[in-house]
Amino acid sequence: MLSSLVVMLREGVEAALIVGIVLAYLEKTGREQLKRVVFWALGAAFAVSVLLAVLFAKYQINTDQFEGWVMLVAAAFVISMVVFMMKTARYLKRHIEERVGELSGTGSSWGIFLFVFLMVLREGVETVLVLSALSLQSSELASFLGTLIGIALSVVFGVMFVKGSVKVNLQRFFKVTTVILFFVAAQLVLTGFHELSESGVIPSSQREMALVGPIVRNDVFFFITILALAGLMVLFEARRRQGAAPVSAEATKAEKRKAEWSLRRERLWSSAVYVASFVFILLVTAQFIYAKSTSALSPATQIDLKDGQLSIATAEVADGDLHRYLVKLPDGNAVRFFLLKKPDGKIATVVDACSICGPVGFYKQGGQIICKNCSAPVNPQSVGDPGGCNPIPLKSSVAGDSIVISQADLEQHVADMKAAH
Repeated sequence: MLSSLVVMLREGVEAALIVGIVLAYLEKTGREQLKRVVFWALGAAFAVSVLLAVLFAKYQINTDQFEGWVMLVAAAFVISMVVFMMKTARYLKRHIEERVGELSGTGSSWGIFLFVFLMVLREGVETVLVLSALSLQSSELASFLGTLIGIALSVVFGVMFVKGSVKVNLQRFFKVTTVILFFVAAQLVLTGFHELSESGVIPSSQREMALVGPIVRNDVFFFITILALAGLMVLFEARRRQGAAPVSAEATKAEKRKAEWSLRRERLWSSAVYVASFVFILLVTAQFIYAKSTSALSPATQIDLKDGQLSIATAEVADGDLHRYLVKLPDGNAVRFFLLKKPDGKIATVVDACSICGPVGFYKQGGQIICKNCSAPVNPQSVGDPGGCNPIPLKSSVAGDSIVISQADLEQHVADMKAAH
């Protein structure tokens, strides 16, 4: 969620800066009649970005390999975006004003439109790609909420920037968000390689998956780092404000009231940041503890063979939960497996192990099947498909209202329950 919020806020603020500078320049130069063109360009760029997001969501392929490559491409976009802003941020305002001056001087409404449209669309395209990659790492609801909050904060920033009601230290803002976005890029790179390892594109081992998996799936460190950076930004800004020159004794009453109100407003915003940081840390800690408490494997129901096979009623596993079983074979070996009713209504029968991480097991959380070793989420619909970190398929058949598994098929997976990579 926070990754989506930061990316959306950063891109939104950059778009707001572009629009704000153009509007301020048009007003300063007496060309206010062109403001409407700027808003039309902003709306068009937003609409095209939304269309791209819809198309991307509609036609994307939900596989580990696809997700891995998307994340690596998104990481490249994030890094290029940061490098671009580091190089051009100092001269961005002057460059935009010069370009707008040339276009508005000729009375070209289309020139202004295309300039703003292309500048904002660039931010929109980057946002769509990066958010699409981030949404593969978290739930759709969390990604949506982060994006929504980021849009709202960007709009608030844009309004305040245009109105000039709040002075924002943009240089410090971009320094802090640059560090944050480098964290985002690192997270995307690690996750991308993790997904490619799951799909078998990159060779990996149980130890490597166990080391990288929890890092890329755990946002606690990422959350705390961002909050710490934001807190430092507020503290430095507060100290800078305190060191500002006091109001002159010759200032009018209106000027003194304005200065006092600005000081109170800054203190209010600082307090809000502190409170929000505390609440975020509290919620993240609670979520982390809850996730840890629910990651233990559910107990397996022991089931016995009868006449060389075992039978499980389909009604017993029709609720969509993960149903884990353990069967002891005549030779003394045991096989642990589970059944899961997939979103399409079919029931998957799989060994509680994968070809990469071994027989560590899987558990269900947040609508996904999670590998206990590397924390890799498995789409419930793909359970039963071979390869990667998916549970190993177990052959079964349907007889009436029961699922039947033969002893011979179970014996073929004894080695999977002993594997260690």
